[in-house]
Amino acid sequence: MLDTIQRRFDVLAPYIEAFGPADAVKRPAVLLFHACNGVREHIRQYARQAADAGYRAFVVDSFMPRGWDHTAAVSLVCSGLQLHGYERSGDVLAAVWGLSQRADVDASRLCLAGWSHGAWSIMDLMTQRLSRSGSARLMDPTPEPLKGVQGVFLVYPYINFPARSNTHPWEYKPRTLAILARNDFLTAHAHALNIVNHLRSENVPIETLDLDATHCFDEDGVHFGAFMSYDRACHRRAEEAFLGFLDETLS
Repeated sequence: MLDTIQRRFDVLAPYIEAFGPADAVKRPAVLLFHACNGVREHIRQYARQAADAGYRAFVVDSFMPRGWDHTAAVSLVCSGLQLHGYERSGDVLAAVWGLSQRADVDASRLCLAGWSHGAWSIMDLMTQRLSRSGSARLMDPTPEPLKGVQGVFLVYPYINFPARSNTHPWEYKPRTLAILARNDFLTAHAHALNIVNHLRSENVPIETLDLDATHCFDEDGVHFGAFMSYDRACHRRAEEAFLGFLDETLS
């Protein structure tokens, strides 16, 4: 059964964490979408940094509204059994739609930020015209909320099968920065660059920051040898790139 965009936002809203200056000023905002292991502390840290820089930041949890804790998320989503990026792209659209209506958010200056599965979901959303029922797994999708999206920030995005950016052009073309890990085992660096170059050929203004790191390099405490290891220096570079990108796209 398909959700309406209102229903999807109503389900997500209790699990959206808000960060920002303690005032009612209408400010630019960044929406952050976590990886397949759920909301982790490093995602909140990015949000706090955005808030300290004067932006509003919203961490959108896609799993708790579905009744999934960390263990369930890893078992169901990281394994690919449930909630592919196309389906979760409805969460992204609904969050933009709902949060744009806040009196303290400047809906004309928004940035979408995603890590791994979250980046996949954002990228899948960019490929959809959103003109017919069922797109993004919503009954009443609309491209209207995306008019205010000025930037897309992607960190070790998952772009392997069945990510739609492999086969579908982007319908929306906000300025985009992709942080790519040269030792990413989920999406080979060479493949990610091929997708980036293809998007460029379609006039998507996308740039990359290529780091000598693994998948999840910015999640402290992660250590699975050559597959996933925390890298403090690369983490700092990603944070600097994040704040710089917000300034360039939203200020």
